[in-house]
Amino acid sequence: MLGLKLPTDPRWVNIVEKNIDEILTDHAYCEQKAASTAISLIVSFPEYTELTQEMIALSREEMGHFKMVHDRILARGKTLGRDRKDSYVIELLKFFPKGGSRTTQLVHRLLYAALIEARSCERFRLLSEELEDKELAEFYHKLMVSEAGHYTMFLQFARQYGDTEEVNKKWQDLLTYEAEIMKDLGSKETVHG
Repeated sequence: MLGLKLPTDPRWVNIVEKNIDEILTDHAYCEQKAASTAISLIVSFPEYTELTQEMIALSREEMGHFKMVHDRILARGKTLGRDRKDSYVIELLKFFPKGGSRTTQLVHRLLYAALIEARSCERFRLLSEELEDKELAEFYHKLMVSEAGHYTMFLQFARQYGDTEEVNKKWQDLLTYEAEIMKDLGSKETVHG
């Protein structure tokens, strides 16, 4: 369903289970960044009313997810650690050239967002199926469903605002590029790394 060309090695869950606190901290910041992305799209493209309405709802939802993850961190007797660079996103953002028309910039940002949500969904599915902590596994199952909806929404908006054939080609090229990035990732207890 997600179209990812290189699935995550299921052994990644073993890395995560050795340091749940790290994945929770990384996950909390991913939710915060997702809310920031939604707000940034509103600020940058306010004339797209339907997108703006959906991003308002998304920013609220993502901050709700941030709170849920933060509450889990506190329940474990920990505090939120510091944010760290997301090498996955840094590499992903190198794919499309800077500049272009406003529509092109919007489509590129929507495609990036769709792919990040798709990879998060795939990782959350693994956690929901493989974590020994069944309560945490159920938590990730619920979030997996949410991420899948976000992925399809961003992809739908990209196709709505751009030329569908061109967007589909860019999407396939981006998926191929992302698979290359993923070959060097999967060894850290982070949502994307």
